[in-house]
Amino acid sequence: MEKTEEEWRASLDAEQYHVLREKGTERPFTGKYWDFAKDGIYHCAGCGEELFESSTKFDAGCGWPSFFQPTDKSKVTNHVDYTHGMTRTEVTCSNCGGHLGHVFTDGPAPTGLRYCINSVSIDFKEK
Repeated sequence: MEKTEEEWRASLDAEQYHVLREKGTERPFTGKYWDFAKDGIYHCAGCGEELFESSTKFDAGCGWPSFFQPTDKSKVTNHVDYTHGMTRTEVTCSNCGGHLGHVFTDGPAPTGLRYCINSVSIDFKEK
């Protein structure tokens, strides 16, 4: 999915643009989904791609929505991120390239992964 920066700015609010397109991060414990527990699917706020099922969401205590796996591994792309003086793994939407957050190896079974995702990067659709 390709859009010009003007098209992205027109389709996203300022915070969504900052996080999805400029790789920003929302403050912990402020996003609408960090303490949210309904049954449904989380989609990319940039393009609508299905990303995470509510059944994979867990409380990691970090202040951001956390999931132990995407709906399909092909839905997200991992990138090495050297910003802020550390090495992390950035997660982006495979469809539109929007920044979602980071993945860490301190999650629960069965994957051992913690996809730490900005609430502003996702939209929830109830089942």
